[in-house]
Amino acid sequence: MADGYIESRMAEHMAGRGPKRTATMTGIRKGVAAALSALSLVSVTTFAQGRVLEVQSPSMRVYVPSKPSGMALVVCPGGGYSHVAREHEGYDWAPFFNSLGVTYAVLDYALPKGDRSIPMNDVAAAFRVLSENAEEWHADPARTGIMGFSAGGHLASTMANGAVDGCRPAFQILFYPGVALKPEITHTGTATQFLGQDDTPELRERYSAELQASQATPPALLLLSADDQVVDPMNSINYFLAMRRQGVDASLHIYPSGGHGWGYRREQMAFHDALMVELAAWIRKQQEKR
Repeated sequence: MADGYIESRMAEHMAGRGPKRTATMTGIRKGVAAALSALSLVSVTTFAQGRVLEVQSPSMRVYVPSKPSGMALVVCPGGGYSHVAREHEGYDWAPFFNSLGVTYAVLDYALPKGDRSIPMNDVAAAFRVLSENAEEWHADPARTGIMGFSAGGHLASTMANGAVDGCRPAFQILFYPGVALKPEITHTGTATQFLGQDDTPELRERYSAELQASQATPPALLLLSADDQVVDPMNSINYFLAMRRQGVDASLHIYPSGGHGWGYRREQMAFHDALMVELAAWIRKQQEKR
């Protein structure tokens, strides 16, 4: 959770059941009141850099920066499609992205359990919610990207390549992603949980980002460690090369060590500080395009 987090249960205040308005509510605009019922928005809180909104449908936490740039990001934590690592691959990154003016939404997507449409529909719903609240949450739909870690990186890259009609992220940031479902380099658990009984060569190709890259694929940043023993680094390398062949703006950073699943964990990732500098520079480059 971000430092300086101060809770203010807006649902209670709006219903007249809580205490009188306090300083924590200052600056929260009237549009939030309508969102409470329309979006199952159960609470609004403030923290050092802005506001935090808890949304139930879909289940996500939205961090709205105090100095927004209009750029927004939907985040898909990893977990091999068996769980969602929402802390170190989700919430812990919020202060960093908010400091860059990015509206930051961590999606607690439902696990596929063999039905791949479930998490994909959750992502599409998250983009729709951000679009519907674009003005209030400073989330320009044309500047809303997607970020994913490990299996969440597979989900993010799948969405970035048009898996669901009407949902095309503006950019993609992928940490040690398992983008490939080809047997020779896939993460077995990711493929099994995502495809279930519908495991065919055709579906493995359809949901392997390196085989779906096209000129419509959005700009990409890939970050991983060379010593990753869980997801083969060739997942990212092949995707990077495929995007380059299509003329897509793609960047690839492979760090010497760190293994897999480091997320925001400084103690596991010796190159954390260097990574943050490079990530910030890439975000600013995307912001300058508008």
